[in-house]
Amino acid sequence: MSENVGRWLRDEIENSILSNEFSPGERLDETVLATRFGVSRTPVREALMQLDAIGLIEIRPRRGAIVIDPGPHRVYEMFEVMAELEGLAGSLAARRLDKASREAITATHARCEQSAAAGDSDAYYYDNEEFHKAIYAAGRSDFLEEQCLQLHRRLRPYRRLQLRVRNRLSTSFLEHCAIVDAIFAGDGDEARRLLRGHVGIQGERFSDLVASMAAR
Repeated sequence: MSENVGRWLRDEIENSILSNEFSPGERLDETVLATRFGVSRTPVREALMQLDAIGLIEIRPRRGAIVIDPGPHRVYEMFEVMAELEGLAGSLAARRLDKASREAITATHARCEQSAAAGDSDAYYYDNEEFHKAIYAAGRSDFLEEQCLQLHRRLRPYRRLQLRVRNRLSTSFLEHCAIVDAIFAGDGDEARRLLRGHVGIQGERFSDLVASMAAR
């Protein structure tokens, strides 16, 4: 099975959890899921393992995959830490930017512009993911990059959900523009500030996310 199909299957199961079609505490049966999505049990098992790794489900002995609800407070804490890590990554990228990193950030930023213009929140999420990865790589800190990627994966369901909030797509891209300008200008302090604000969820943005989670 191709990587794109595997990602599609994982996202479909994830979407069903986020829409509350699969409720917290519910057991996800591999055979039922395989029949529903027209695939074998192997890719279903792989998708469930990925969702277990980010804490959206929990694979328990003799019970199988159980849907987990981390609650808004836990999600907020993860975003809070992610904002600090992203800020540091942006600061290092501004200080250590080279030609290859500049080109990678420029290319991923352009793809974000295309998906934002198309209004495709899922496509934008994955383009946005590559944009942030380019910033991590530009900072040239392997350990920080590993930590950012790990937490980025854990927050994937909620970042995708947040992008569906009205006007968030266009706002996110405008924030990207300012971040790129700061990094390319070598302004580490400004890049840190902008990325912290871009990833952090306070005030109305957190209220919107909580409302979206409650409406699942």
